[in-house]
Amino acid sequence: MDSRLNVLTAAGRILLSLIFVIDGLEKFGSPAHTVGQMASHGLPFAGVLVWAVIALEFGGGLLLLTGLFARWIAFAYAIYIVVLAFMFHPYWGGLPAEQMRAQHAAFYEHLGLVGGMLYVMAFGAGDWSLDGWLRRQTRPASAALATAR
Repeated sequence: MDSRLNVLTAAGRILLSLIFVIDGLEKFGSPAHTVGQMASHGLPFAGVLVWAVIALEFGGGLLLLTGLFARWIAFAYAIYIVVLAFMFHPYWGGLPAEQMRAQHAAFYEHLGLVGGMLYVMAFGAGDWSLDGWLRRQTRPASAALATAR
């Protein structure tokens, strides 16, 4: 892969991952706040579910950051983010104008993140990732010889 593409792929993946790593850390620091938000939206077992969300956001964010199992975590995030968008940001539901604008923006920001995850699913983590490193390590010897010629 061209070195410019390596830089762009790595930068895009890292920037996408930061929102999850940071949010996971914040949720870990104040799980009660997240439990309250979840419960206010009718989610059952919020006290248990919060720990799954923290693991997904922080742990998955680290996987995406390093590019390990990037396609799988991007798939999980795409589903997770779509669910979040519809559950937590229903801007179409008769809200006051100020809230409607904020929820509308948050909803489409979530969909934008899903778009980023679809790119990761389609193109992978790139050469500058643990997935790329593992791919190079497990490449058959005949393929390595063919590229060396």
